[in-house]
Amino acid sequence: MPLQSGAGRRIATVASAFVVLVLVFPGLAPSATADDIRSKLWHLGAMGADDLWGVSTGEGIKVAVVDTGVSETPSLKGRVHPGKDVAGLPGGSTDDYDGHGTTMAELIVGSGAGGGIKGLAPGAEVVSFRTGLGGKFEKKGSRSAEAIRAAADSDARIINMSFGSDFAYPDEKAAVKYAASKGKLMFAGVGNDGEKKNFIGYPAAFPSVTGVSAADKSGKVAKFSERGDYVDLTAPGLDLPEWCDETLRSYCDGEGGTSAATAIASASAALIWSKHPNWTANQVLRVLLDTAGRDWPKDDPSMYLGYGLVRPAPNLLKDRGNPGPADVDPLTNEKTPGLGSGKEASASPSAPVSSQPPKGSTGGEAETAASSSKSGDDKDQLWVILGSIAAAVAIGGGAFAATRARRRA
Repeated sequence: MPLQSGAGRRIATVASAFVVLVLVFPGLAPSATADDIRSKLWHLGAMGADDLWGVSTGEGIKVAVVDTGVSETPSLKGRVHPGKDVAGLPGGSTDDYDGHGTTMAELIVGSGAGGGIKGLAPGAEVVSFRTGLGGKFEKKGSRSAEAIRAAADSDARIINMSFGSDFAYPDEKAAVKYAASKGKLMFAGVGNDGEKKNFIGYPAAFPSVTGVSAADKSGKVAKFSERGDYVDLTAPGLDLPEWCDETLRSYCDGEGGTSAATAIASASAALIWSKHPNWTANQVLRVLLDTAGRDWPKDDPSMYLGYGLVRPAPNLLKDRGNPGPADVDPLTNEKTPGLGSGKEASASPSAPVSSQPPKGSTGGEAETAASSSKSGDDKDQLWVILGSIAAAVAIGGGAFAATRARRRA
């Protein structure tokens, strides 16, 4: 069920606006030929994967991939577990008739064997939940809801949902709420129709789901990436290889999308959770939000980038980020039903307590370029932001402004 559409944010006064980020990618120097898949996985160098793997590979963490199924390619050998098939197609959850789900799984946990994609969390494993083919949901989203509930009942800690719909199906929303109550950390793509419809995308816009937008290798947020108050994080999502079709015989140079960005965000979470296995989903996510790359106030998230660019490095390499309370959702600032009261985990002495506003809380989008000064030890931040949100382009004298509508459970 590839992600094809999503998103829209409530905008008070809309003119034309654009986002430009300029990033520095230390260590990004492909040494292989153009035909080498590893040389096309630019995000691994950009995120300093080799250094990250010296601390964590995601071992002990399972990621539920709710998608078109996941076939066991050489890169995924021994890393795929059958979950549930709700597609009603021949075979089972580990039979991918599209290639999308298998690509997402490889981006998360692939070993790179057989010339395949190497994932950001190669020590983690995936559990496949097959929902069907194409970008359309069954009426009322019943298939996706069933798959999400099954994933919630599995031993996977993270649920990757690289799909989207313009409709907020009640049963899908209920399934997401159920998964949150079971302590699952959920990521979903915000959508790829930013240049056209830019509708609100679900499940990314549901409470307790982390909405992920896409950036390219030059650091620019993709023009197609949806914007809205449900964008929480940004991850690499363009110009990454993908399986060409259901035959799984060769990779194509993919144009990319928020699907791939979602997979990389899920992998980032797996790396941190593996290092801190006693943390809850809330604590892992809070650290990802706290340490995301940005140069704007973290209590004023961007409608294009949310809290910034996902970076597991500050926590893995420098122990930065305060996990905070175990039972409070950092996106809604509300207690997670079913988790009970949790104690605040100990934090790094240098890490301030998280002060994220409730997801979708009212706040203005920056209208001018933010300061380009960098704080802390930039060479260890891996995704170093040199520029931020560009000045808005006025139409008829009207300045760009946005309000972040509240999004509560």
